[in-house]
Amino acid sequence: MNTLLKKMNILGLVLLLALALAVPAFAAETEGGSDAAQTEAMAEAGTTSWKALASALAVGLAAAGGAVGMGIASGKAAESIGRQPEAEGKIRTTLMLGLVFIETAIIYALLVVILIIFVL
Repeated sequence: MNTLLKKMNILGLVLLLALALAVPAFAAETEGGSDAAQTEAMAEAGTTSWKALASALAVGLAAAGGAVGMGIASGKAAESIGRQPEAEGKIRTTLMLGLVFIETAIIYALLVVILIIFVL
């Protein structure tokens, strides 16, 4: 449990560092044009930056969660087949159905991200 806590702390620090390094992208200035056009361009750039960040986090979390879920499901299925080899067909069928549902959830997250990028 202690190693898990250390890994979570390191992951949090890496995420914080990545966000800190992305600050200049949010503070980018536009050149030329009137003040109103410059303000609108800066607002658009800020909105685009936040969309990109939200999209990256959404797809990343969905993919990571799906990968963990698929790994756990596959491991448990292999363990179940090892304990009860005569039920291999039923276990494999249930595993495949579960993996399809997990993958569908990841694809839905991708569709939501595409909507965020192109519609909002």
